[in-house]
Amino acid sequence: MKKSFTQTRVRYSETDQMGVVYHGNYAQFFELGRTEWLRKLGVTYKDMEISGLMLPVISLTCNFIKSAKYDDVLTIETILLKKPMVKIEFDYKITNQNDELICTGNSVLAFMKTKTNRPTRCPDYLLASLGF
Repeated sequence: MKKSFTQTRVRYSETDQMGVVYHGNYAQFFELGRTEWLRKLGVTYKDMEISGLMLPVISLTCNFIKSAKYDDVLTIETILLKKPMVKIEFDYKITNQNDELICTGNSVLAFMKTKTNRPTRCPDYLLASLGF
């Protein structure tokens, strides 16, 4: 699976006084899409951390196109761009319930060993789950 779809409803606490989603919350929407993408593969961040791996974000971009508003139902499309090595890269598209494009984004994360804080290769079990 190289693509995943996750839905969430905009909560009141995620908006400003005008009912518009605060721009900083889009990073959390991307994280939700990414963690659910992994979960659908049978992998969780918790399992990875227990096995001694962490995945810090090393790059994040967001291109705002239209405002998301309170109570909108957002669909987060998470797309794996290429075979993960030491880094894993995702593209995102967020649409609302009317299928209007809200934003696009990209993130790059690095596989790191928890004990040494050093980069490491993508684990074989994740590559196998992806069909590589």
